[in-house]
Formats: sequence, structure tokens, C-alpha cells
Amino acid sequence: MPKFVNSIYTFIVGAIAVALLALTAFASPAAASTAAEAFVQSNVQRGLQILNNASLSKEQRQEQFRAFLVTLTDLRRIALYTLGPARRTASAADQDAFVEAFRNYAFAVYGAEFSKYSGQTLRVTGSMQRAPGDELVRTVLVDPQAPAGQQPIEVDFRVYNSGGKFSVVDIVVAGLDLAITEQDDFSSFLAQHNGDLKALIANLRQRTARVRSTGRI
Repeated sequence: MPKFVNSIYTFIVGAIAVALLALTAFASPAAASTAAEAFVQSNVQRGLQILNNASLSKEQRQEQFRAFLVTLTDLRRIALYTLGPARRTASAADQDAFVEAFRNYAFAVYGAEFSKYSGQTLRVTGSMQRAPGDELVRTVLVDPQAPAGQQPIEVDFRVYNSGGKFSVVDIVVAGLDLAITEQDDFSSFLAQHNGDLKALIANLRQRTARVRSTGRI
């Protein structure tokens, strides 16, 4: 199982309300949206190309990848979801500080993880409408250098469509919902630190600095 299965969001970039696999088992497939599929295909592939562009400096790749994630994902929605029940009692200022810390963490983690998939391409395998404006786009990461018989990594993107503007709000990698994984992680941290949201924010900043300096999660 790939290492980034145990990491965040970001990435990419993000399930906001439920575990996708549990729900899609009971959902009735509706007409697939070619627009949502095209959005995922073109944008995620663009992110891979940025990270694998050897002509860019490390700083240029980071800057372009940050811009890419902002256009691809609704990071504020994802951040507040991962905060779980704590968001209901957090002040607006603390919520904003957490969102900013989460955003920087997502930039660092997604950049570190997706850069490991040099040479791989994303292929859309299908999609379904879960509800109006809520689609699941199924893809695989294809490695042209993979040994014969090795199965590609399955990656599902939950996409919201708001007036023709698409954004990724969750990613499910090899069956694991990344937003829910992060929510469990943060809830556990808060439970161990008397619900201190400022401590979680400080911890996220430390994690971000560590990923940026080492390139490892």
C-alpha cells in the first residue's frame, strides 16, 4: 500500500461529510458527468506535471503547486471537516488560524507525496452522481514502469459543482478516506491535550516545518 495512503488531504486535495465507500455501496448511480471527469483528469495531471518538472527550481515547483491546490480543492471546507466537533466551540479567530495551519500542512504533504509518483499518469475510469452537484470521479494512477501484473493505484475524487465551478472536497486512496483519517488524527490529539485547539495548531505548524525540511511525512 502506498505511503501517502496514511497521509492527508491534501491534497489534494480533499470527503466532507461521510466515508465515501460506505455510502457509494448504497447510492444509485446517476448519469456520469463528463465535465467533472474532465476537471479531475486535466487538473490532477497538471499537478503531477508541476511536481515532476525538472526545469523548475524547488521553490518554483512549490509555488506553482500551491497555486494548483488552491484551484483544485476547497481547503477551507476540508480543514473545518477534519476539525470535527471541535469546530462548533472554536472561535472564528481560532477556526481561521486552524484553516491557515491546515492549508500550509496540506501544501507541504501533498507536494512531498505526489512528487514521488514521477512519470505516472492519471486515467479516469468512470464517475457517478451522488446528488445534484456532488459527484464521485474514479481514477487510477498508471505507472508505465510497473512490473507486469501490478495493479494501478485506485484514487477516487469527490467533486462539488457550484454553479459550474468544480472543487475537490475529498480523496479516497486505495479505499482509505483521507479526510476522515485526518479527522480521527486531530480528534485523538485534542482528546490527549484537553481540547486545546491552539496546541493542535502549533502541532500542525511543527509538522509542516518537518515535512518541508525532510520531504517526509
